Amino acid sequence: MSFNHKIFADANILVTGGLGFIGSSLARQLVTLGAKVTLVDSLIPEYGGNLFNIHDIRDHVTVELADVRDPQAMTSLIKGREFLFNLAGQTSHLDSMTDPMTDLMINAAAQLSILEACRRYNPGLKIVFASTRQLYGRPQYLPVDEKHPLSPVDVNGINKLAGESYHLLYHNVYKIRACALRLTNSYGPRMRVKDARQTFLGIWIRHIIEGKPLRIFGDGRQRRDFNFIDDVIEALLLVAAAPASEGQVFNLGHSEHISLQDLAALLVRLNGSGNYQLIPFPPDRAVIDIGDYYSDFRKIQNALGWAPRVSLEDGLTRTLEYYRRYHAHYWNSKQ
Repeated sequence: MSFNHKIFADANILVTGGLGFIGSSLARQLVTLGAKVTLVDSLIPEYGGNLFNIHDIRDHVTVELADVRDPQAMTSLIKGREFLFNLAGQTSHLDSMTDPMTDLMINAAAQLSILEACRRYNPGLKIVFASTRQLYGRPQYLPVDEKHPLSPVDVNGINKLAGESYHLLYHNVYKIRACALRLTNSYGPRMRVKDARQTFLGIWIRHIIEGKPLRIFGDGRQRRDFNFIDDVIEALLLVAAAPASEGQVFNLGHSEHISLQDLAALLVRLNGSGNYQLIPFPPDRAVIDIGDYYSDFRKIQNALGWAPRVSLEDGLTRTLEYYRRYHAHYWNSKQ
């Protein structure tokens, strides 16, 4: 797993969702590589942006408070960039069902607007789009590869599919150098943990540190795979640097997959205390649950040499350590 790190030195790079979990972690690595980094974020409270995420690199990046739904702002920001890491999105599956129009505007309409700006004002830009395994819906077979049928079970999945499809279309028709990564459960320091809007694992991390029980919906046998943030950032940089990625979609994933009950037990063990409980699925969650899911990531492994390197136990240990130290910046203990 290697790429020419020099390609990012002095490169003019734009990261949407740049104050969020993945964006801020990517920014940290890009700064290390000598890039000129501009982070765009709306800092809408319901989403993942947090200025503390860049507290240690604040003097090395430019921050633009703007919304990807603002075409004029995005057009201005896209001009002159060499890379766009398009990470901004509405990630909550439940929110997408209760407020589908907002999800549509952020995850689909704004993506089309961004691509139009690229086509008109910066057609040579390389774009990496953060897509999601949610596009597949309930797996028909496991592990899920890129040829698996696409059948999203919620509004979020449909809109993310549209956003991804626009990127591939603009590559095929206008030769925009775009590619997409279908992320699975990404986790690690700087993820949103105050609630379950970004990932259920976030609220689990908060609750176990607070001494509250971890709540598992259903029988706890649902299996998942997880990618630690360092491995996700490596994949983003790899596909950005590689011409072979253009016009392609790649799954991320992990060879370790685990039931939710076993995951909760592992967290309790690593934390040194805690407990979990099985509770019935709430109706609004039951109808959009996908059951077991874990990825086949051999396409990106064979094409570009990427494979996850951080074990689940190591990643969870590092995540717990981070939030024990910095929890005051991620949730209000009085909430």
